[in-house]
Amino acid sequence: MQQITTWNYPTHIKFGAGAIKLLTATCQEFKIKNPLIVSDQGLVDLGVIDPIQHNLVDNGLNTSVFSRIKSNPNRDNVLSGLKQFRNNKHDAVIAVGGGSALDAGKAIALMSGQTKDLWEFEDIGNNYKNANPSGIAPTIAIPTTAGTGSEVGRSSVITDEAAKLKKIIFHPQMLPKCVLADPQLTIGLPPHLTAATGIDALIHNLEAFFSPNFHPMADGIAINGIQLTQKSLLTAYKDGNNLKARTDMLAASLMGATAFQKGLGAIHSLAHALGAHFDAHHGLLNAILAPYVISYNSAALKEKLNILEQVMFKGTNSKPIISFIDWLLQLRSDLGIPNNLSAIGIDDSAAEEIATLAFNDPTFATNPGNLTKGDLKAIFLSSI
Repeated sequence: MQQITTWNYPTHIKFGAGAIKLLTATCQEFKIKNPLIVSDQGLVDLGVIDPIQHNLVDNGLNTSVFSRIKSNPNRDNVLSGLKQFRNNKHDAVIAVGGGSALDAGKAIALMSGQTKDLWEFEDIGNNYKNANPSGIAPTIAIPTTAGTGSEVGRSSVITDEAAKLKKIIFHPQMLPKCVLADPQLTIGLPPHLTAATGIDALIHNLEAFFSPNFHPMADGIAINGIQLTQKSLLTAYKDGNNLKARTDMLAASLMGATAFQKGLGAIHSLAHALGAHFDAHHGLLNAILAPYVISYNSAALKEKLNILEQVMFKGTNSKPIISFIDWLLQLRSDLGIPNNLSAIGIDDSAAEEIATLAFNDPTFATNPGNLTKGDLKAIFLSSI
């Protein structure tokens, strides 16, 4: 079995094949006796959750499973999970899955001891101070995809369906107490989700590196995350049982979400707006939008694109064999990802609304180019 390594940036991470076997000991470490397992119905149906729950019960812990979560989790999902948490007097959340389960789980843990409404903790100003810190239950995060990186994040993206808007719920204590990052749990991920979540990890690293904020530690992490994706995403897509490639991609996912504390950009702001309006997969939206947004930002990205091309393709003083954008387009094609949004059922009927939502999305604040709302509308229309 692969040796398990322990990392503490940005939180406690037990990384390596077989890390899931450390779950009971991790619960004991944090004095957790009655955790709520939050996952999605797909993982329940695949039989992923049963052995996790049975292992906990066999070791003397009480548990129940909550899995009524949409792919873009909404307020009702969180409140339903919260009701189960309180009714069963759970003392922690074990969030198992991709971004939807991890985000919902962290939000349920945040709300477990609060009296205010979920939206009062939206990441605006100092709203997080509305929360009672002692009313936030601990979370253990177990990712089963290599993309979102929500397992090392202090926020959750929750859809306000009434407003057709994605809102970022934030509190520093939403950061999981521990992450069990076991690449074996990602082996069952089908190729199309391997592609979409893997590109999501790439875009997290990429937009973090592109952010104009100063954070050289994040830059170093992001560049290495991009290199890991370059090395292993296509292999993981073509050979889902390749544990080395799966391990690289899980690391790249963790690195992307660690790096984007530096900021994101217009790829994410547009993806958030489109995801809320059309209920489309976030990673897939990022994958389709990325080349269009990078092209619009190209004037502001010349130096950083040159750095990436040096690192990824050059290695000498000779001319790069390929540009970054050409590599990205080829990767997208090799992964079977469409070139435009119309291929996934998105039309231009809400162009003005999408541009407004994207312009006001908090991730847009660190976009590297001086794009206007009109530019965002043009990017969206060009990507249809």
